[in-house]
Amino acid sequence: MRLNIDGFLTTATPDQTLRDILATLNMDNKELSQRPLAAKIAGEVFNLNYIPVRSKDSRADRPSIRRAMAASGGNVHLLRYADPTGKDVYTRTAQFVLFLAIHRLWPKAKAVMTCSLGPALYIRVEGVEDFCADKLKEQVTQLVASDIPLVRNRITTQDAIQRFEQLGETDKANLLKWRRQDFFDVYSYDGFMDYYYGELAPSTGYLSVWEILPCEGGFFFVFPDDQNPDQVAQFCDMPKIFSVFNEGDRWGELMECRTVADLNNLTASGKIRELIRVNEALHEKRFSQIADEVCKRGARAVLLSGPSSSGKTTSANRLATQLRVHGKKPVLMGLDDYYIDRDQILPGPDGKMDFEHINTIDTELFGQHLKALLDGESVEIPRFNFISGKREWHGHKMRMDENTVIIVEGLHALNPVLLQDGLPADAIFRLYVSPLVPLNLDDHNRIPTSYLRLLRRIVRDIKTRGSSAQRTLDMWDSVRRGEKKWIFPYQENADVVLNSSTLYELAVLKKHIYPILTAIEPEDPCYEQARAIVKILNFVVQADVDDEIPPTSIVREFIGGNSFYK
Repeated sequence: MRLNIDGFLTTATPDQTLRDILATLNMDNKELSQRPLAAKIAGEVFNLNYIPVRSKDSRADRPSIRRAMAASGGNVHLLRYADPTGKDVYTRTAQFVLFLAIHRLWPKAKAVMTCSLGPALYIRVEGVEDFCADKLKEQVTQLVASDIPLVRNRITTQDAIQRFEQLGETDKANLLKWRRQDFFDVYSYDGFMDYYYGELAPSTGYLSVWEILPCEGGFFFVFPDDQNPDQVAQFCDMPKIFSVFNEGDRWGELMECRTVADLNNLTASGKIRELIRVNEALHEKRFSQIADEVCKRGARAVLLSGPSSSGKTTSANRLATQLRVHGKKPVLMGLDDYYIDRDQILPGPDGKMDFEHINTIDTELFGQHLKALLDGESVEIPRFNFISGKREWHGHKMRMDENTVIIVEGLHALNPVLLQDGLPADAIFRLYVSPLVPLNLDDHNRIPTSYLRLLRRIVRDIKTRGSSAQRTLDMWDSVRRGEKKWIFPYQENADVVLNSSTLYELAVLKKHIYPILTAIEPEDPCYEQARAIVKILNFVVQADVDDEIPPTSIVREFIGGNSFYK
């Protein structure tokens, strides 16, 4: 069969893997920035051990072209680290190697993938007294040098449950009890077995750029630099974000909901309603504490930032409610109203408009207005018309008195360029809001913060913005790039970081999103992204408990019925 691999034409012989074909074409570059990690064929992602043409069909004595290969017409797109899907492949490969190394060195250890901090994963190691990050690093180096083939095998789900129970991996066994399919794919080596819900690289030797750093209770695994994958990213300590992740873990323990299997048990038993009440009470307590801190400082402006679909608007309103308890008169301002006119925004090098860029905000005008307000002057506040794409003036004037607290909400609210020199330090309170999900699929598979935000955004865009799931998925990579550049670098500048996630919302969101995502066809460019979401939702039991969710809940910002939007 004739193949077109990123513009290179070749012929696939029976039983030849994609990795073998790339080797013959001299396309298997050993530098990570150039090295193919997987391939996309007809909208699906495949391991490079994939065989385009089998020597014999099971029903006929003749060569057989694989389904995806035939559907693609022989077109193969290679995925490298710069591609988000390629980076996911590298991440899963790292997980397998890390947990294999821990298993070989400390067989009785319990290793839990806890959170992601910038370019690093934090993995907690429990049950051993002699854990040593340097020893782990040496073992990982050996596994990478051995270039062990990573081969996926399909077994029955029941067999997988039994084998995980024998290995002491009860978290995985409990999760698989909720699996509908009667089969399960696993990777195994030297008595170790695991799976990471997606493709891995062909062998351990592909894990070529990384670092392991010691940390109390475990270690950080540092990934390659996004801009230069041939070198390890620079890792900076993030104590505030790390502390909030730890707080989320405590919430999970308090509510007996650390994994998706725990959530499913609560849904099946009906106790998810109690989970909702407790989770919402914890949020309300946190908003009350933040209001206490704002008033204790005597702050007159709260700058509230967070990435897309964090629940910033609801958080601003709930904080305002708590400030009123203190006798304050909170006034909400949207940084979006300081967008410059759309026809004044210049396209980037790729010819596209980058609406996440700080230069889309009239930072000078906002800085002038904030300083004038804090100085007691009257200021006319603009309103941005998203339909016309222009800033408008309707005579809306604002002046602060001694009890007024301005709450400014926006993506860029923590960017220091917004503030003019000479503002009193105590006058500004910085609040960062993000759903830092403490819920894991199992001990070795966390649910990324970005995953929950994407689900929220798809549901909200469909319900309130008339946008399709495909459009939201198509723009998500661009949104994420903007966040990494313009939002995440300033999150540690916050005085307080608020975790806006809820442990119950995956079960609630499934009802609103699952039918839409499963209807996306393989021919759709967004099929693989939708499929990755569905893989996780397949393990989640749907909960029809919208009536239990209060109208002021952050979750209501996305599923509808939020009282702050009426």
